[in-house]
Amino acid sequence: MNEIRSAFNELQYAGAIVYPLLLLGIIAVLIILDRAVAYYRCLRLPRSLVDLVETYDFSWDEMDRQLAALAPVNVYRRFFEVIGDNRDRPAWWVESRAGDEAGDIEKSLGNGLWVLETVVTAAPLMGLLGTIMGMMAAFKVIGGSGLVAPTQVTSGVAQALISTALGLLIALPALFGFNFFARMQSRTLDHLERLGSKLIDHIRLDEETEAKEGVASLTPLTPREGRGVR
Repeated sequence: MNEIRSAFNELQYAGAIVYPLLLLGIIAVLIILDRAVAYYRCLRLPRSLVDLVETYDFSWDEMDRQLAALAPVNVYRRFFEVIGDNRDRPAWWVESRAGDEAGDIEKSLGNGLWVLETVVTAAPLMGLLGTIMGMMAAFKVIGGSGLVAPTQVTSGVAQALISTALGLLIALPALFGFNFFARMQSRTLDHLERLGSKLIDHIRLDEETEAKEGVASLTPLTPREGRGVR
């Protein structure tokens, strides 16, 4: 408790700039926690489901069964269900709907990341602003009185250093969080594209099989077979 009180007292030397910096820090922490929980809930991809999709001529019923075991917010369930529920339609139409769903998933995964990116840029700049304000206060004391007042000078220098340190301290975790979540988002979209292509190929295979069966059932009779009894 004493350490927290001491740290808060030292932050007060940074002046008014400390309050918007602390606000940015709180926002960054909330966004990081929100994205961590959301990604943990919606990015689980069982290995058995990957193996099933990569199996030649797999069973759609088995895929539906495995998807039902995932949470409704799971992005892989959302994406695969769009393809599976429309597998009786033409492949080009299913591919278009899958692309739309992938775009919605990309937007949902990216919620709040622009805020982290803003914090990464804004926090050091605000810290730099506090540094300039602190140094201006120190130089004003020296130039105004003609005498050096050590207490007032060190107060301005402390404001400058604390503002810079606080800005960097806020920006670094926000930078690491933004890069981590951006990387997870990119990997997820790559997985969706790769696995979705396999599902679309399976639909095309089903279409070709049905077309061959239809042609075989409509094969005309040979002249001998079509000759009736006179």
